[in-house]
Amino acid sequence: MASSCPASRKMTNENTATDGGLSLEARNVIEEIEEQDIDFLRLQFTDILGTVKNVSIPARQAEKAFTDGIYFDGSSINGFVRIQESDMRLKPDPETFAVLPWRTNGESGAARLICDVIDTSTGDPFEGDPRRVLKNALERAETHGFEVNMAPEPEFFLFEQNDDGYATTEFADQGGYFDVAPKDLASDVRREIIFALEDMGFEIEASHHEVAEGQYEINFEYDDALSTADNVATFRTTVRAVAAQHDLHATFMPKPVPRINGSGMHTHMSLFEDGENAFHDGDDEFDLSDTAHSFLAGILEHAPAICAVTDPTVNSYKRLVPGYEAPVYVAWSDRNRSALIRKPAARVPAASRIEARFPDPSCNPYLAFAALINAGIDGVERDLEAPDPIRENIYEFDEAKRQEYGIETLPENLGEAVDALENDEVVRGGLGEHVAEKFIEAKREEHTDYLVDVSQWELDRYLEKY
Repeated sequence: MASSCPASRKMTNENTATDGGLSLEARNVIEEIEEQDIDFLRLQFTDILGTVKNVSIPARQAEKAFTDGIYFDGSSINGFVRIQESDMRLKPDPETFAVLPWRTNGESGAARLICDVIDTSTGDPFEGDPRRVLKNALERAETHGFEVNMAPEPEFFLFEQNDDGYATTEFADQGGYFDVAPKDLASDVRREIIFALEDMGFEIEASHHEVAEGQYEINFEYDDALSTADNVATFRTTVRAVAAQHDLHATFMPKPVPRINGSGMHTHMSLFEDGENAFHDGDDEFDLSDTAHSFLAGILEHAPAICAVTDPTVNSYKRLVPGYEAPVYVAWSDRNRSALIRKPAARVPAASRIEARFPDPSCNPYLAFAALINAGIDGVERDLEAPDPIRENIYEFDEAKRQEYGIETLPENLGEAVDALENDEVVRGGLGEHVAEKFIEAKREEHTDYLVDVSQWELDRYLEKY
């Protein structure tokens, strides 16, 4: 994670308008479209579950997109609106312009713009837009003078495809943690992914083979929370596009293969105030300020509800079990990685931060970051005190010792997590009434569908036995 404070990002561009109703940023994008010989623009947004959606328009429509927006049917998007409320408008954010470094199906030069969703009935930002939910959380932090920085570490698997082009669970290599070729046979693919990300403006810090076979991690430099959420969405799209060019399938499914390590998305967080790291205090034993301790305490208090958003699938809870390096205990530590939150070592004051180790890469990054921020700011507003850190390996504790230390556990399944979310006014309220209702509805349906299904494990274990 970088140690310098990034420039504050503006969440609106209206104050830089030029002639013709275009902002200066939009005008610069149009010029770059011409210079880069771009033929098509992909206007990108995400649904409530975090699936990236896009509308492709000819590049000559760029000015219209910036001034008038592009209309679409919101009733066709998961969790947006009903059929009688279907008209939505995409408003491209010019700061998110990036040329796509890959081409599919003979496609000519293309670029993408991430969009905000506008409710055409009111002209206001659509309350069901996940990007809007994150902006609301950031505005809450701004009322206290804070800018929020984040840096995720998304992990993923590369699997072979079968002859029909469908994903298998055959590993792309047999490597392990930090292995090199010949065991890490997919290193060339990972290198191409990094080049593609850099072409799109990413600052890549490191990449390596993860613990499991066929598992990898690519870390990119921290940024403000909104830019980082945009980057996570872009990262997943890019990784999968490049992998597909090599007849591989990239998956961010948390636990695609049983009894090995799953994929997490450890998320580093810090608050800055007036250009200084509000999380740093050199007089504290852990170099953390009172603000940092309260922010950390807020996340610990609301962790069960946050979990429904940061670990949002039935499969997520196959990862969150003891023994596979995924945290399940609601505690923090400055030394070991068995706790929910870790305080990484910081070489300079600007790098002081906390690391939430429980999110996984299947989450909607906008909603996940919003949940973490709202919980943390709630801790700051209430001046919560963090418990003492646990420096021992919690995995080795028996239940009696965990009770002695007052250590709770995360929900054991998606149903329990959704219950916690529904009963948590802070996290649920931070999502907004529309998103919370639609998200909870979708997740209850997912969990119920899982409960009534019969798995191959059950058939193998019970069919002939009983």
